[in-house]
Parts: sequence; structure tokens; C-alpha cells
Amino acid sequence: MTAATRWVTGLLTLLAALLAINAELPRIVHEPGLWDFGSFVASGRAASEGLNPYGIYPLTLRVELPGFESWNPNLNPPISALLFQAFDAADPYVTYQAWRWISVIVYAGAVLLLVSRVSNRVEALIIAVWAFALAGFWDTLFLGQIYLPLVLAGVAAWLLLERRAGLWAGLLIGVVVAMKPNFLVWPVLLLLSGHHRPAMVAFGTAGIISLIPLVIYGPEVYRQWFELVAADGSRALFLTNGSFAGLAARAGVPALGLVLGFLLLAGLAAWAWWRRPDVLTVSALALLASVLASPLGWIHYTLFLLPVIVRHWHRPAMRLVALLLIVPVPFIIDQLGKPAWVQLTMGSVYGWALVLCLAILIADEWRRIRQNEQRASAAMPLPQRHYRPSAS
Repeated sequence: MTAATRWVTGLLTLLAALLAINAELPRIVHEPGLWDFGSFVASGRAASEGLNPYGIYPLTLRVELPGFESWNPNLNPPISALLFQAFDAADPYVTYQAWRWISVIVYAGAVLLLVSRVSNRVEALIIAVWAFALAGFWDTLFLGQIYLPLVLAGVAAWLLLERRAGLWAGLLIGVVVAMKPNFLVWPVLLLLSGHHRPAMVAFGTAGIISLIPLVIYGPEVYRQWFELVAADGSRALFLTNGSFAGLAARAGVPALGLVLGFLLLAGLAAWAWWRRPDVLTVSALALLASVLASPLGWIHYTLFLLPVIVRHWHRPAMRLVALLLIVPVPFIIDQLGKPAWVQLTMGSVYGWALVLCLAILIADEWRRIRQNEQRASAAMPLPQRHYRPSAS
């Protein structure tokens, strides 16, 4: 990318980010409801009273939009019920606001960790503003979701892997996996690619954390969670689901989403085992696959891709991915109830952004493999030729 192109794309990104922030901020300032946070409080309250933390209660959110209606109970693993009991320590509206500020602070820490490594200060500023314009960030605050502390853990794990601190990285990855099991793809691909220490530590950490609810609530809580997750396929259609499953459901071929997800995971497993990529390359594709191959790859999960996008920020195509991911959620939700082709195009920009990101990463890896093969070929000694003396 030339200096002029970098300057123009940087300016466009900055302007688009500021417009997105201006559009999203009123939604947060004037929000009177509890949304997902109410479902979390209901789940924690039920768990403390010996009831099903995955049931429907007065504070459980019900979504009613044109073309879409659904209850939105707590879908997180049973360990979440312990955290959500703390959310019920005071008036839910007070804890909702407190949690929002905690989320902003930890997210700022994650962004600061990333941009502090960018040598160009102007570009670092643009990336920071863009990160605070991401649709996943604003919707997380709006809903009262729990993603942002986990994003900080994921970013810190990425940087620790870069420094070859596999033990500490594995601990943080294990925390992420325990709360969001779709990210199990990350340690699995690390293990297959030969990065054993962070992978094994992550498995152990996630396993220990997941045992805690068995001790406190008993095995019944896992049965209740599995039943809820198995019955939750109808929400794949919702437009903030950017996974293959969401795209395929909107295209009218929901089974295709499962096939594409399986092929992606199987292909990455074979690639990791055969090629043994470096730790950041395999981590980038693992994080992306954790969202694309998941039945529900919400826009909030794209926040875990922050280090991936920053690593490839110099590529014009990745700048397009960055721009698509700041399209405000209200604009996307407005496409609900419109013709199917509109929902599959404008309504699915998050999903197409992830597909483009996948294409960029695959193209980079293919380019790297070809370059390595060319170097290996050039380094091979030429075959010796045997000359016969002339008759003279």
C-alpha cells in the first residue's frame, strides 16, 4: 500500500468511525431497559434459589421485532451462573450501569495494549478510534453483555503468545473457552500445530473452571444448559449472527451452514497438523473459525478479532473488513422483515465481512507457503553434470 493510499484509507476509516460513534452514542445514553443483563440477573437469581438458571423468568428478555420473536435467556455455560449471582447483589439497574463502566474500562485496556505496539502514532490513533466504533462494542454495552473482559483476556493471550509466554497465554485462553466454548477451536488448533504448552494449559484451565458448577449445582445444571442450547436453533436467522449458519439460514439452505462450518474446521485441522504454522498465524485463523463455524457467531464475537485485524491492517481488503464491522447494529436490525435478498446482502454485512477476512488470511497463508517452497527450491544444489572428453 502506497503512502497516499494509506493516508486516504486512514482518513476514510477515521471519518466513518466518528460517524458510527455519533450514531451509536444516543442509543446508550437514553437506554432505560435491562436487555440481556436482565436475563443474566434472572439466571443468577434462579441459581441462588435452587431453580433452573436457564428458565424463563420475569426479567428474562423477550425480543419482538418485525419478522423475529424469541425469548433470550442466558445461554452461557453453567459457570456463568456464579458471576450472575453477583449481578443481583444490588438493584439490577444500578449493577447494569456499573457493569457498563467496568466493560468500557477493560475494553480500553485491550485497545491500549494493541495500539501501543503500532509504531506509527497517527495510524495508532486511527485504529483506536475505529476500535471504539465497532458495532460489537456498542451492542455489548447496550445489551449489558459480558464479552469485553473476555476480549481483554483474548488480546492479552495473543500478545503473550507473541512473546512465547505459553503458560500465561494458555491460562487466559482457558478462561475464554470456559465462558465461550466456541473458542475451543483456538487451543485445538494450537495443539495440532505443535504449540503444546498453551494448548494443554488452556484445556486444563477450562476443564477446572467447568468443574466448579458440578460441585456447586450438580450435574443437572449441565443437562439444563444442553437442552436450552439444543433448542435454540431458531435464532440463527437473526441478522447480528455473522456465522456460516446465519448466512445459510438467510439464504434458505440452513444445512449448508453446518457443512461449511465442518469443512472449515476440518480443513484448518489438516492444515495445522501438516504445515505446523507459527503461533500467531494459527491463532488468527482459529479465532476467525471460532466465529464463522459457530451456530451463533454474534457481532460481539468479532471483538476477539481485534489483534487479527490490526496485524493485517496494512492490507486494503482488511480495511474494508474494518469498515463493514462498524456498521451500526440498528441499521442491520432494520433489515429484518424485508425481502430475503435484502437480509442476505445489506442485512448480512457482518457475515460477509468475516468471509472476506477468511479469504484474506487464506490468501496470505497460500502466499507464504509458495514463498517458502520457492526459497527451498532455490536453495537446493544444482545436479552435477558429467562431461565426456571430446574425441580430439
